[in-house]
Amino acid sequence: MKNKLTGVAVALALVLAATGCGLGGGAQASILDKETLTIGVKPDQPGLGLRNANGGYEGFDIDVAAYVARKLGFTDFRFVPAPSAQRENLLRQHRVDLIFATYSITPERKTKVDFAGPYYVAHQDTLVRAAETGIDNVRDLRGRSLCQVTGSNSWRRVSEERKVAVRLVETASYSECLDKLKDGSVDAVSTDDLILAGFAGTEDRSIKIVNAPFSDERYGVGIAKGDVDGCEAVNKAITEMYQDGTAKKLLEKWFGPTGLNLTLTVPQFEGCG
Repeated sequence: MKNKLTGVAVALALVLAATGCGLGGGAQASILDKETLTIGVKPDQPGLGLRNANGGYEGFDIDVAAYVARKLGFTDFRFVPAPSAQRENLLRQHRVDLIFATYSITPERKTKVDFAGPYYVAHQDTLVRAAETGIDNVRDLRGRSLCQVTGSNSWRRVSEERKVAVRLVETASYSECLDKLKDGSVDAVSTDDLILAGFAGTEDRSIKIVNAPFSDERYGVGIAKGDVDGCEAVNKAITEMYQDGTAKKLLEKWFGPTGLNLTLTVPQFEGCG
């Protein structure tokens, strides 16, 4: 009997070792253990995350991600596209290590992934054609057509949270929304003011921001569930970014000319774990 029990114990130990577990639970793999870092970003949002003509990426999110990666000790990191509808799957399938992609922290998303940050708190506003005189705030969207980006929650803040009866026109990205706004296919685009300011800054005077914000959008750093060490390290880097003046410099670099009222203090973090 003793030999049989010993054999069972050895077999169990081998299984636990192979799965990375112990009787008290195993250590969660962390981004801090990696040699290289893959970061998901937006490829089509001017001022935030945009793939340029040379195939590289530029924008506020790109600069923040690069700052954080270097603070974590990485010299080897790369950016890959992270469309709104794919962000959770990219993290859960370990195809990216972090996501910096105007990724608002919500209770529903927190059931699937974890968040460090936020690294900035934006505010939802509305973009309309410059000649529009009938839309001064979100309530004025009643009966109008509103662009709905797959995977984004911005349209929900209008039609579900504030019960504004809009006609939704679905698209895959905010760059497509801008095209539809300009050609008259939709009456408005409503999302975070930084996103709208980025688009408005690349256009002529054919579009304008209403400047009537109605929600807080906490831009978090998406990270795989359970990576507490990685999350805390990212939060430390974000804090240093504000304390050493880098956040102020980057916000003014990308959004200073837009006239937005920028927040230059460290946001209140979600907490890790």
